[in-house]
Amino acid sequence: MRRAAAIAGSAVFLVVAPGTVAVWVPWTLCRWRMAPPLLGLFPLRIIGVLLIAVGLPVLLDSFARFALQGLGTPAPIAPPRHLVVTGLYRYVRNPMYVAVLSLIFGQGLFFGSVRVLEYGLAVWLGFHLFVLLYEEPTLRAKFGDEYSEFCANVRRWIPRWRPWSMPKNRERPATATKQYFAQMDAKTVAEENALGQDMASAATQTDFDRDPPCGPNEKRIGKQ
Repeated sequence: MRRAAAIAGSAVFLVVAPGTVAVWVPWTLCRWRMAPPLLGLFPLRIIGVLLIAVGLPVLLDSFARFALQGLGTPAPIAPPRHLVVTGLYRYVRNPMYVAVLSLIFGQGLFFGSVRVLEYGLAVWLGFHLFVLLYEEPTLRAKFGDEYSEFCANVRRWIPRWRPWSMPKNRERPATATKQYFAQMDAKTVAEENALGQDMASAATQTDFDRDPPCGPNEKRIGKQ
């Protein structure tokens, strides 16, 4: 159930966030109309096509891993429960943002739009500030040494030549994060059970007060 909710949430966020940033806004800037190649260089169009062709599968793969492995979404209101360090995350720390930028710059080069390229630079700056000021401190506080080790071996924006893997003794099954959520779930169940018992006791006491049991010399009116 949790995985299904993560998949649904990631799908919605994919349409709303990257769909707006990487598709709708570039369309409003250039209407996807072909302008002369930038600097008069036709190969720049080919580079643009390659950036789009690479960016789309990277984006989809990153979202899928957030839902299937992280059991969450990229949205800050529903973050993953587990740190994702597989797939393209073994090469670069933020493949999702890199994919969005690749789509934007690819469109700018393909359609010959300087405005889209300028927009791409603004988006990168926004991503960079968001990562520095919010995302990294939040993940470091949540995942601790696991995330610190990930940051020490995988760069934010420039991919590694060779994939990095989390050491076996640091993999997810026994992480403090998983134990924390398990304890919180157990605590919630215990509190709900205690509340149910209190309500049942209160209901029994109310019935007792309304109709106390008869003594040995007492008779109920209905039996007279």
